[in-house]
Amino acid sequence: MGKETAAPTDMARRYGPWAVVTGASDGIGREHAKELARQGLHVVLVARRGDRLEELASQIQAAFGMKTLVVVADLGSPAGVDAVVEATAALEVGLLVQAAGYGSSGQFLNGQVDEELAMIDVNCRAVVALSHAFGRRFAAAGRGGIVLFSSIVAFQGVPRAATYAATKAFVQSFAEGLQVELAPRGVDVLVSAPGPIRSGFAARADLQMGLAMDPDAVAGSTLAALGRSTTVRPGWLSKLLGWSLATLPRWGRVRVMALIMGGMTKHLPA
Repeated sequence: MGKETAAPTDMARRYGPWAVVTGASDGIGREHAKELARQGLHVVLVARRGDRLEELASQIQAAFGMKTLVVVADLGSPAGVDAVVEATAALEVGLLVQAAGYGSSGQFLNGQVDEELAMIDVNCRAVVALSHAFGRRFAAAGRGGIVLFSSIVAFQGVPRAATYAATKAFVQSFAEGLQVELAPRGVDVLVSAPGPIRSGFAARADLQMGLAMDPDAVAGSTLAALGRSTTVRPGWLSKLLGWSLATLPRWGRVRVMALIMGGMTKHLPA
């Protein structure tokens, strides 16, 4: 545990002293946890890899003096979701950042259906379950924030990443609906749609990415948009790709994404 800060920051005054960050062991989740600590919030760190979380907790405490709570949980299972809810029951949590998620690539019929279904559990089912649990807490308190993550692939079908893109389309639509429902109850909802990111995501999805952003480019601009918009495309690459694709009809975007994914997955079986 670290020391208390002298006075609440703007973020802490808006949402309260504690934030929960899922997927905190790597990439976007890790950078959001660090940025929230820098902005004066204590952070609950959630992921499967406890050693990575403990390392991050030590860094946050040393660099920012904020408290941390490590929760090792697999959000692909209902028990993992329950563990997060139970571990934070006594904390004054006002912000939920759901960065946990992963992807797959290649021809759909060449993959294992159990792996595709497991991805849906993490990317969709856990997002709904945690949003419901914490959303009720935030609404009862009359304040709070939920940050979700879609992707530039959320706005059209994506051959060779069909299931992953569909999970992100679900998150995008889910967030847009929640934002309207929860705003009158004092709860801000934001969905961030980044482009390619340098992190462990690409390795797990077996993607060969050329141009990509660093995850720290996502955290600051995403959190700055919370309470100000519904969807943010963080970083210049996300904006460039988003604007370029937006000029095309949906079928055209699907064809372009097929070419892009073809290049990223050319090492996989046809």
